[in-house]
Amino acid sequence: MLLNRRIIVGVCGGIASYKAIDLVSKLQQAGALVDVIITENAEEFVRPLTFATLSHRPVFGDLWEPSGEAAETHIALAENAELLVIVPATANTIARLAHGMADNMLTTVALATRAPVLIAPAMHSHMYTHPATQANLALLRERGVTVLEPAVGKLASGETGIGRLPDTATLLGAIQQVLGQHGDLAGRRVVISAGGTHEAIDPVRYVGNHSSGKMGYTLATEARDRGAHVILVSGPVALPVPYGVELCSVETALQMRDAVYHFITDADVLIMSAAVADFRPAQVAAHKIKKSGNEVTGQHEDGELAIHLVQNPDILAELAASLNGVAGSRPVPPLKRRLIRVGFAAETQNLVEHAQEKLRRKQLDLLVANDVSRDDSGFGTDTNKVLIFHADDAMEDLPVMPKTGVAAAIWDRVVPLLAV
Repeated sequence: MLLNRRIIVGVCGGIASYKAIDLVSKLQQAGALVDVIITENAEEFVRPLTFATLSHRPVFGDLWEPSGEAAETHIALAENAELLVIVPATANTIARLAHGMADNMLTTVALATRAPVLIAPAMHSHMYTHPATQANLALLRERGVTVLEPAVGKLASGETGIGRLPDTATLLGAIQQVLGQHGDLAGRRVVISAGGTHEAIDPVRYVGNHSSGKMGYTLATEARDRGAHVILVSGPVALPVPYGVELCSVETALQMRDAVYHFITDADVLIMSAAVADFRPAQVAAHKIKKSGNEVTGQHEDGELAIHLVQNPDILAELAASLNGVAGSRPVPPLKRRLIRVGFAAETQNLVEHAQEKLRRKQLDLLVANDVSRDDSGFGTDTNKVLIFHADDAMEDLPVMPKTGVAAAIWDRVVPLLAV
């Protein structure tokens, strides 16, 4: 996504200037071509040499240097840039941008470029919430500038409030979203389920599985980076929510079904990558089950505990039945357009046979199958080895690759289906 993308990072004079160092480093590591423009005030906090060392490129600052080369350079920078991101954006620079001032290298490039502009304000809470700053930000938004809201937390003054520069991961997410806003999923609405579900036994125990949610979250990130509006229906996971992705948190299979049905009404794509529990306890104990047991819990004197399980709905199979008008099936809300449906099959044996059966029974456009007993393809791994089954019975055997690569491959196959 960031390989060979030409990005200008503008650094303004604020205490958060040092955080731009990590951003430039991460962008360069991802393969971006990063040009840094540093204001005179920013040089009081960080030195140009630091950015030059990390970006492996010259750093620009003095518009008025004696040779006059900066006068030509600022136009070339502006024309070649694919994105201008200003981190941190101070109240002073925000005011200058809003009023079209061009009195230093950064504001001159900002006025000359036709690339998208992303700014990340960082300042004291009173400065950020001041009517002048808010009016300037509103004006910039009207002109198409993307404003990344500051975080709430401990400020340099020692107070707590809004005004902190978001962390590097959030900054990178915002950058990737802006760069991908005109991608091959632009204007599309996609729903992705991720993670496992927890089916309660009592208030402290549940039936679950080992799903980490990594594949679903990676699919959501990839869709965001291609311009989609992404709704992520997620079971309990220990993963950060990708920036720019709409999260709907659920716990049980029934909650996931209800959420999926709610969001697909105006969706273009549904990808069910979640490991939804096949069964749930028929009854949930109101209080923690004790070792001593009783007749209600079904625990026996020999120390055994019997839990009666009932089957959870198969969301994709149920959806197919409903769309086909099968009597007795749960009715699906009216869909506004054709819904591309992609399923996942996590198997430990007879992978091809089980996958093909699921593809047909659930009437899917694509089914992604993997053997979770493999060390390089199981729950929680950063790689995956998948087979992709198509509705026309074609099968693709993909090599082991990072889950980012698998996500890209899946979306590469979904996009053409949207044009049918």
